[in-house]
Amino acid sequence: MSEEQEKPKKTAKPKKEGKTKAEPKTGKVEEGKTKEDAEKEAPSKKKKNLWGILNLYSSKNNTILHVTDITGAETIALKSGGQMVKSQREESSPYAAMMAARELVEKIGEKGYVGVHIKVRAPGGHNGPKYPGKGAQAAIRAISRSGIRIGRIDDVTPTPHDGCRARGGKRGRRV
Repeated sequence: MSEEQEKPKKTAKPKKEGKTKAEPKTGKVEEGKTKEDAEKEAPSKKKKNLWGILNLYSSKNNTILHVTDITGAETIALKSGGQMVKSQREESSPYAAMMAARELVEKIGEKGYVGVHIKVRAPGGHNGPKYPGKGAQAAIRAISRSGIRIGRIDDVTPTPHDGCRARGGKRGRRV
């Protein structure tokens, strides 16, 4: 037999020199650039079909839009009507809600989200109104026009199940 055919069998893997499990991984970086600069220049990988949950709280005083991932554990973006306008009396206006929705859609679009499931909530409970404020409809309309897909729209307003006695006395409020 020739020397090429009689190769000894390797039984143990050769050890890698200099690298351990605890040592941080470092990539090749061009001279004169830091690692952060190299990461910024690298093309970002966009995941397809990312969906989130949009929690829309709308009261008579403000409209709050909060997007989380599909599990609800991580906040993706948060905007409110109060961030869009200068005066406090305009926080709950449909205009402020529309502007907040537009900025929110831009933020989640950059992060690769293509659709949201909307949960609309009013103050509700025993004493609060059981209907959302004026900003809810404007926000939903702005989101649908922006190109983000809407999966479903749920009403998650808290409703009392006969807890405390309602105000107004035995015969109710007389008008």
